This record gives sequence, C-alpha cells and structure tokens, in this order.
Amino acid sequence: MKPKVAFICVHNSCRSQMAEALGKLFASEVFESYSAGTELRPHINQDAVKIIKDLYKVDMNETQKSKLLNDIPDVDVVVKMGCNVSCPFLPSKHMEDWGLDDPSGRNDEEFIKTAKTIEEKIKDLARRIQNNEIDLTVKRDIR
Repeated sequence: MKPKVAFICVHNSCRSQMAEALGKLFASEVFESYSAGTELRPHINQDAVKIIKDLYKVDMNETQKSKLLNDIPDVDVVVKMGCNVSCPFLPSKHMEDWGLDDPSGRNDEEFIKTAKTIEEKIKDLARRIQNNEIDLTVKRDIR
C-alpha cells in the first residue's frame, strides 16, 4: 500500500490544493495525495486553478474541491503548507512544514513561483519516501 500524504492549511483553497494536484501528477506512483483544511471555501482559488491549468494542464475545478480535515482518510504524512497563525493538526507518522507564503491576491508570477516550489518539494518528498528516508512505521502525535 502506498502511503497517504495530506497537504493541509486553514482554508484548503490555494497552496494545499495546488500540492494535491501536483502530488497526483508527479508522485502518484509513490504516494496518495489529499488536501484539507479547517475551513471550507465555496471554490478553489481561481488564480491557482488558472496557473495549474496553464503550467500542468490539470483543471483543479474538475478534479478537486475544498475539504475539511475529517473529509480525508487517516494519513501517514502531513505537510503543513505554511499557516503563519496556527496550522490545523492531523495525527501522522511524519510531519513537515513547507512554510510557503500564500500567493492569494498577488500576481501570476507569485502563483507560478509557488507552483514551481511545490513541484520541487513534491518530487523531493517522493524521493525521500521511496528511499525510506522518512520513518513511516510508527504513528506519532506530532504537533
């Protein structure tokens, strides 16, 4: 079974959604990708949708929706996108914080930069999971 990775933030409308889409695109052979937050939004950030569609030909409006933490299965890895105030919590075997700034309200260049950073981090996470550099044997209460 492939490990399950959750990309989480408060609103689940921009960075975490981008990470879910890029995780499915670049790492589906290594892990299952999910995103969630503590607050629902009526729709995914449309600037993020546009950039992911332009760069990667993935339409997040078709493949994803805003989800709460309890809408996804138990996960092995939690990636906090960079919440500044307080990130949501999910139990996991491994947790890391990517500390990404929210590009919402900024220009396309900021969204492109965020997408490219997420792509690099997804590929690195997949490599570390494949090489057993991340311990996925014991569930921890990591905060």
